[in-house]
Amino acid sequence: MDQTLHQLGELLLGSVPTIILLALLYALYTVIVHKPLQRVLEERRSKTEGAIEKSRADIAAAEARTAEYEQRLREARATLFKAQEARRQAVLQTRADAVAEARHRAQEQVESAKQDIEKDKEAAQAGLQAEAAALAREIVARVLQPVGAGS
Repeated sequence: MDQTLHQLGELLLGSVPTIILLALLYALYTVIVHKPLQRVLEERRSKTEGAIEKSRADIAAAEARTAEYEQRLREARATLFKAQEARRQAVLQTRADAVAEARHRAQEQVESAKQDIEKDKEAAQAGLQAEAAALAREIVARVLQPVGAGS
């Protein structure tokens, strides 16, 4: 057993330089490769997340601009519709005014024609009365005329 322990001690003693080299290798790996690699990966992750954040911000800004554009478009359409409606109302009012004026003129013409007809009627009645009076005088004159004197 002594010999086994002695061999074990020699093996342990022989493995000390290997352990030291392995620890040194691990330390060098950590300092030379692992930490810079972690730093690069962390930087890449931050840049990627930064790019994603920037993309999200750009998308949000684009959506805001789109919403603003759509709002302005709706306002422009509403303004255009109001202008068209105002023009339509103006045209309808002009048309109504023209129709009212035409009716007024037609009414005046009808009144004028009625007055002319009334004057013609009065003139015709006066003419007929004068003619009737003349015929009545002639009839009375013939009726009152002696029988033998006229023929």
